[in-house]
Amino acid sequence: MTIEVWQFVIYLILALIGGLVIGFFITRAIFKKQMKDNPPVNEKMIRAMFMSMGRKPSEAQIRQVMNSMKKNQE
Repeated sequence: MTIEVWQFVIYLILALIGGLVIGFFITRAIFKKQMKDNPPVNEKMIRAMFMSMGRKPSEAQIRQVMNSMKKNQE
């Protein structure tokens, strides 16, 4: 059983499209799981961290920590 060249090209294109679609959904599921397990740090978390150290943070300190974290992510 032999296949024509045009049939091979069509099968190859369909396989690539199918792989892209499956890869998209797998990547999206992994990303959602990572965001659920490790949520991004927000101001509420920084306040809790300061309070656990026995300090009452000011808004300026919280903004400073948030800005330094954003700067270091880049």
